[in-house]
Amino acid sequence: MNQQPEEEFEDEEVAALYEHYHIKVDKGQSPIRIDKFLTEKVAFATRNKVQQAIDNSFVLVNGQSTKANYKIKPLDEIRVMFPQEPRDTEVIPENIPLDIVYEDTDLLVVNKPAGMVVHPAHGNWSGTLVNGLVYHFQQLPEMKGNVGRPGLVHRIDKDTSGLLVIAKKEEAMTHLAAQFYHHTIERKYIALVWGEMEEKSGTITGHVGRSAKDRKIMDVFPDGSQGKHAVTHWEVINNLRYVSLISCQLETGRTHQIRAHMKYLGHPLFSDAMYGGDKIRKGTQFSKYKSFVENCFQIMPRQALHAKSLGFKHPRTGENMYFEAPLPEDFSAVLAKWEHYVQYE
Repeated sequence: MNQQPEEEFEDEEVAALYEHYHIKVDKGQSPIRIDKFLTEKVAFATRNKVQQAIDNSFVLVNGQSTKANYKIKPLDEIRVMFPQEPRDTEVIPENIPLDIVYEDTDLLVVNKPAGMVVHPAHGNWSGTLVNGLVYHFQQLPEMKGNVGRPGLVHRIDKDTSGLLVIAKKEEAMTHLAAQFYHHTIERKYIALVWGEMEEKSGTITGHVGRSAKDRKIMDVFPDGSQGKHAVTHWEVINNLRYVSLISCQLETGRTHQIRAHMKYLGHPLFSDAMYGGDKIRKGTQFSKYKSFVENCFQIMPRQALHAKSLGFKHPRTGENMYFEAPLPEDFSAVLAKWEHYVQYE
């Protein structure tokens, strides 16, 4: 399936009010209702959002309006417009507590909890880390092309916990951004993945880009035909028979990089629903084991990924800075349960 944002639109002011997609259905696509198809293939497209677009003739199949129960056919051409909520780039300050690990006049390092979105975006215009930052700190700088995201130099996923460095001054932002660009920032993550690793350490090199089958996730393209260059170094901390605790060091920072790379390696992150880690991938079929795993999923209903350490040169003093954040409670609890299980069960 070939999907891309629609660019051929005459009225730019009208175009800015909509998201535009042009999808050509694959030759081998099986018949499926168009509302279900679009919900699965277009990021942030809920069933209700799709059905409203269909009702308002914002979904065209081969140039004609359609109905929600229409079953798509191979090579159908689908054009979609989703109304955008009118918004400006102003971020509303919110009194959100921040776990500040370090702060000086140039920057701060925060420990983001799992479940907190880093910056305002589709469906999350409030309650984000940035909403909290603009409440506690005034006049944070913004990177060019990053309007509405003051202070941010990098980001991590909503359900990933751990460390982020925030710039408080323009000079600090420029200097830190250059360190990320030249891959001199040291970032290590702790992950719990399915299965025992065959080697003690390794490196995954493979372009990461949007999946053609599901736009909400990223795929690995080892031949470099799509996506962007991505490198993840990993090392085993503890093999636990059915799962492994590993550390991952990023050379690049692509969207969902560790999650996509570990799935590609055959070891998806534990409890990562988006990448298939929320099902039993290794282990027995005994009901006691199944109950144990389900209990772990309940304790940690998100991917087992934590941005544990962050190292960089201070943008003003040149001092080497290094920070660590302990595993959050849910991750620690699940890890302890696995360690107990493999030792005593």
